[in-house]
Amino acid sequence: MGAQLRVYKRRIRSVTATKKITKAMEMIAASRIVKAQRQVAASTPYATELIRAVTAVATGSTTNHPLTTEAEAPARAAVLLITSDRGLAGGYSSNAIKAAEKLSERLRGEGKEVDTYIVGRKGVAYYGFRERKVSQSWTGFTDSPTYADAKQVAAPLIEAIQTETAEGGADELHIVFTEFVSMMTQTPVDNRMLPLSLEKAQDETSTKDHILPLFDFEPSAEDVLDALLPRYVESRIYNALLQSAASEHAARRRAMKSATDNAGELIKSLSRLANAARQAEITQEISEIVGGSSALADATAGSDK
Repeated sequence: MGAQLRVYKRRIRSVTATKKITKAMEMIAASRIVKAQRQVAASTPYATELIRAVTAVATGSTTNHPLTTEAEAPARAAVLLITSDRGLAGGYSSNAIKAAEKLSERLRGEGKEVDTYIVGRKGVAYYGFRERKVSQSWTGFTDSPTYADAKQVAAPLIEAIQTETAEGGADELHIVFTEFVSMMTQTPVDNRMLPLSLEKAQDETSTKDHILPLFDFEPSAEDVLDALLPRYVESRIYNALLQSAASEHAARRRAMKSATDNAGELIKSLSRLANAARQAEITQEISEIVGGSSALADATAGSDK
């Protein structure tokens, strides 16, 4: 076997092994998307009803609370960025990071300091490589988050929003994640969780002929909002984690399918080149045999004379 043919066959074996891996990863991602979609569908109604409850309390009272009250001169904002722990998901993490960078630039343009909180190794690695300060980070659960993970992430953010800015707290809380639209579409979004915009919340939770009831608060509206604040932040973060997990699996499935298809095309191309090299090698061998036979015949004919 010629050297060139051996190179082609070695590359074909290598690409075939890679194709098996990418195909397996594609199937695994596809199997996880269904579960992630179900979790998103199950968590969204709870988050919507909680927002409606907060809106009802806020519109039915005159109390000032960090959950619904804008700071007179907001000076600091906390930004939570959700990325993935693993790669091979196309532009999933990079798109979320770009959205967070754009948001941070806008907030700094408004004169606010930005404290960054990150979920996922990809985001941590991005900021670590550039030696940027990260207030806190979490890893290890992005592909299958639980409510306990959401509570863990929410705890320092709730503490920051309840702390005075002069003492290291935050006036605003933003979250950047990838919204799962469909199997083919996942969109990075940035939402302001706190203070809650009542007009926007009413638009998001409004239904036809829906009228908010009147409430009496016991012991007070402020105590009710204090109790709702952690539940609201935790539910929003949990829903964002689930949306991001579904988006990650969909992006990885799409990326692995593309890699599998490309590997198949490369194998076909290498096979054609290997066949051509083999054909050239056979042709050369035949030419050498014919040439040798002719030379032997000429030599025999010369000796007979």
